[in-house]
Amino acid sequence: MEIKREDILHLADLSNFSLSDAEVKSLGGDLQSIIKYISQLDELDTENVEPTYQVFEMENVWRADEILPQDASREELLALTVEAKDNQIKVPKVL
Repeated sequence: MEIKREDILHLADLSNFSLSDAEVKSLGGDLQSIIKYISQLDELDTENVEPTYQVFEMENVWRADEILPQDASREELLALTVEAKDNQIKVPKVL
């Protein structure tokens, strides 16, 4: 796979990098070397190898979605705020 100058400039633009001509040329050579190195994996015989999606025996642990009773009522909690409106805590605008 040939890395074109336009591809490097496009990647630099996406990454918000500004590259000099020397850096573009150097990066092109580096990317070419990386791709050549990784392409060695194409030589492996993976015909009877099952795809591996997760190398660790992990699974999601879900808990029941329960609403537990609280010691304080809504009115008591709202009374602790500086300002409340329509049963909600009013806070300064954050931009």
